[in-house]
Amino acid sequence: MATSRKARSRGETAKLARSFGWLAALGVILVLAGLVGLVYTAAATLTSMILFGWLLLIGGAVGLLHAIQARGTTYFWLGLAVAALNLAAGVVVIRRPDAAAEALTMFAALLFLTGGVFRLVGSIVVRGPQFGWTLVQGAFDLLLGILVLASWPSSSKYVIGAFFSLALLFDGLGLIAAGYGGRSVVGMVSERLSDGGRARNE
Repeated sequence: MATSRKARSRGETAKLARSFGWLAALGVILVLAGLVGLVYTAAATLTSMILFGWLLLIGGAVGLLHAIQARGTTYFWLGLAVAALNLAAGVVVIRRPDAAAEALTMFAALLFLTGGVFRLVGSIVVRGPQFGWTLVQGAFDLLLGILVLASWPSSSKYVIGAFFSLALLFDGLGLIAAGYGGRSVVGMVSERLSDGGRARNE
């Protein structure tokens, strides 16, 4: 009975370790994709826009199904309108990814500008414990927004792709860290369990 329980425990820990290994492997793939995207930012921008368009289409189709299922309720017309907007936006983004990238780049630049101004003004007015860090963040956001707007619309060819690639890179690094950390924790736990079993047998 104890032997079968121990064998089952070893099988579960091995399965868990393999799962963390797959997680780390996925992280490596994401890191490689992020590095390639940072080298070929124009292709990464186009790819991210097409993916975004397909996500809008899928979301619109799912929303349309939900709206049809909820027909006869007050949610029907709202769900139908949102689904139609998602479908229309997905078609536009897929057919004109360059124009969609220009619009998103302009939107991102305006967000950086407004966020930088608010952080700068807030840090100067409040002067809290994080004054220096907030001031640097605000100045960086403001400078980034100005740089993106100064070279717009040509900046739209690489800004979205660079952000998308950086997101892939950092997500991949996080998955690699989680995978290796999880494998090491599982290994330590299995060693503790095996040491405890030996101590009981002695």
